Amino acid sequence: MLTIDPKRSLLLLVDFQARLMPAIHDGEAAVRHANRLLAAAKLLDIPYVFTEQNAKGLGATVAGLPVENDRLVHKQFFDACREGGFLERIPVDAQVVVAGCEAHVCVQQTVLGLLQASRKVYVVRDALGSRRQEDKETAIRRMERHGAEIVTTEMAVFEWLQTAEHRNFRDAIALIK
Repeated sequence: MLTIDPKRSLLLLVDFQARLMPAIHDGEAAVRHANRLLAAAKLLDIPYVFTEQNAKGLGATVAGLPVENDRLVHKQFFDACREGGFLERIPVDAQVVVAGCEAHVCVQQTVLGLLQASRKVYVVRDALGSRRQEDKETAIRRMERHGAEIVTTEMAVFEWLQTAEHRNFRDAIALIK
């Protein structure tokens, strides 16, 4: 199957942190799309995990993205896969839908780590951020070249839904409109 399988999906939200976001090019849009993904994941029973890079320096996840401590991985490595216990939270057959900051650092390194660990990865282009647009675009091209699928928030939500007859169709559509 080439579309995202909701039964195998996991949403990974990488480093949407308070002190980092003001420096991110179009950061408000990235957070808005990440919030839509998170709301849709909760509505559609898609599991999700957050990461925070060096929280002492970059702060906690922004207030607009509610995170529960049991779904949070604190990390120092840019590639979350190098943190002890992280990969154990990502099922071997998972299709990981990834959003986050910065696209060319922690997101890219984590995506490459997931690909190396044989996970299927979908990078959500409109829910990514970097300080410079050029860095974001270069990272997207590199991740895609190494096997990540590039999608948008709306693509991910519709693929999670699969059908207009889904019991939560109207609520999910309301999230992305």
